[in-house]
Amino acid sequence: MLASMLAMLLTFLAVFTIHRIPMGEVQASPEANIVLTPEEAARAAVYENKAAKEIIEKITKAGEKTAPVIFVDAGHGGADAGCSRGGVEEKTINLAIAKALKTRLEAMGYMVIMSREGDDYISKEDRVKLANTACADIYISIHQNATDEGDEIKGMEVWYDGTDATRDNKRLAQLIKQQTSISTQAQEREIRGNADFHVTGSTKMPACLIETGFLTNTEERGKLASKEYQKKIAEGIAKGIDYYFHPKTMYLTFDDGPSEENTIRVLEILKDRDIKATFFLVGENVKQYPEIARRIVADGHVIGIHSDTHDYEAIYADKESFMQDLEAAHQIIYEVTGVDTKLVRFPGGSVNAYNEKVSEEIAEELTKQGYTYFDWNASLGDATGNAVPEQLVTNGVETTLGRKKVVMLAHDVVYSTGICLNDLLDNLPEYEMKAIDEDVEPIQF
Repeated sequence: MLASMLAMLLTFLAVFTIHRIPMGEVQASPEANIVLTPEEAARAAVYENKAAKEIIEKITKAGEKTAPVIFVDAGHGGADAGCSRGGVEEKTINLAIAKALKTRLEAMGYMVIMSREGDDYISKEDRVKLANTACADIYISIHQNATDEGDEIKGMEVWYDGTDATRDNKRLAQLIKQQTSISTQAQEREIRGNADFHVTGSTKMPACLIETGFLTNTEERGKLASKEYQKKIAEGIAKGIDYYFHPKTMYLTFDDGPSEENTIRVLEILKDRDIKATFFLVGENVKQYPEIARRIVADGHVIGIHSDTHDYEAIYADKESFMQDLEAAHQIIYEVTGVDTKLVRFPGGSVNAYNEKVSEEIAEELTKQGYTYFDWNASLGDATGNAVPEQLVTNGVETTLGRKKVVMLAHDVVYSTGICLNDLLDNLPEYEMKAIDEDVEPIQF
């Protein structure tokens, strides 16, 4: 299979053509039809994509890909200058950023194929065909923006095809937008899931198109023309790509459930996103909503014990009171779900104002009986009362502090948590969501 695909690619490279024209001979706007000069037509030559051929040789020798293949598409080129303002041409900026990105990605160990490495006109169909035939793993198209609405419009936009659920376009676009915004401090504009571009719609791999700024904005045009700023853009895109292939890890955990309406809302969101989480259940709530507890298990999530009564004063009276409450919760959870869980979360965490005199003694007893308790190192702050969805998202993102391993605390009994969950996950594309298992080293206060 691999050999046949490589043979197809070599055949394609043998007929893939580009058109070269002297700088400044022809300019075209993005909307204009591309007009080729007679001299250009006469100079049409076989395109020698050296990077693609080198990658083929590496894959052939190894028998498999040794690293992800990134297709970097510098938009426009040759007769198609793209948008131009103040003597700055889009095609030139696109290529400069693409070259800087290629350098950065290769230093990180990725294999890179460029759609063009010079001032060449290559049709969008040929760009996509090369990427598809080369079996690239992702496709990044680099462009600039322009508007007739005035000099004050500026910022970065990222586009993807949101109609294709078979490719992870959205997450790729989110990462590119997130990390490039961080590296450049550029104004963030929309992330658009309604891209109707050939390069985002006809590619077989995850793809997105980034417009890194507005050439019609004088200040932004000056930045885009500078090598320093181009390197910042490339660094952000490269970081987003790296997180796409090597995400950090987040264990999403929910306490205090199940509840009727709110837990169901959370479960539906997780199901739609194919995310598994961990639910630390309260025994009394399991008795009240047994079908929801069983659904948590049926959906593939992990169950832990939070307590039976969630009565801080009673359960933290002494070690024996805590263990009696725990055993009651363990028993009802087992009877309802069939799960003999050994995961525990202290109500209020392992260190709080109610258990400071008995927490160490309880922790020792839990370990003795084979339980593992988990605290957290990030939180939505959704147990404080007036939980506003937008603030919960901010809390969740900010408290991660960029850690590589995060145990996120949330509460599925809180209405606003279910309302904000999609937005929260959209703002954490650099994390892969996992459920806790017995091999996970616990976060403990």
